[in-house]
Amino acid sequence: MLKPIIYRLGQQPKLSLKRFFIGLGLFAISAACIAWGYYHQAWVQIIGLIFLAPATFFAGWGYLGIFANRFSQVIATINPAVEFDDNDKPK
Repeated sequence: MLKPIIYRLGQQPKLSLKRFFIGLGLFAISAACIAWGYYHQAWVQIIGLIFLAPATFFAGWGYLGIFANRFSQVIATINPAVEFDDNDKPK
């Protein structure tokens, strides 16, 4: 039941990595705005908090895709599709 979801999430690892880096970049902008607002103008912190929500979403979505790709590789290694068995008697 979980295999199709994992395989679907992990189909595009490059896109997942791109999403993760977008989230990471937005998080850096958010942290910079929050830090700047702490020392200079408080309204900039609000902008940082607004950027924090999509940053968390994109980073989480990207990381979930990266994890699903790795986990699907583990599933494929542990439970390969058996087409033939080397130990069968010749036909």
